[in-house]
Amino acid sequence: MIGARAVKKSPTDTDAASCARRILEIVPEVMRQVRSEMRRETGETLSVPQFRMLAFLGRNEGASLSAVASFIGVADATASAAVERLVRRGLVVREGDPHERRRVRLHLTGSGTTLLERARTRTQRRVSARLATLGVAELAHLAHGLDLLRRALSVPVEPTS
Repeated sequence: MIGARAVKKSPTDTDAASCARRILEIVPEVMRQVRSEMRRETGETLSVPQFRMLAFLGRNEGASLSAVASFIGVADATASAAVERLVRRGLVVREGDPHERRRVRLHLTGSGTTLLERARTRTQRRVSARLATLGVAELAHLAHGLDLLRRALSVPVEPTS
């Protein structure tokens, strides 16, 4: 087209690349805030990866060590050492898989479930207080955006059975 000027995109454009850039800027800040609240609730007794392991096992009862390692983003050996600490603390138990002799299934203990639920509930209460500054329409937009983000970025996790 003659005489047409190239349109320069602003950082607030809604194309996929701009959204990805914004996610990479915002999510670390959100996670920093959540980690700070979680540490406050668990009294620094759990590392963030250990807490994430508990949360993963709470959603994926009987998951394998490699599924946990993949979720956390560490090598199996690193995950194994962290799980061992959780086992020694009575928060996680290992169980042999009846169908695969070399596979170990991981489960939360009652104490692990209690710690996880207490930390989640209190942290959710604190985050909710911060979100209460938004209006009803803004909260609806945020909820919709989070649902879209989950759908767009969801990755299948190794089946537990």
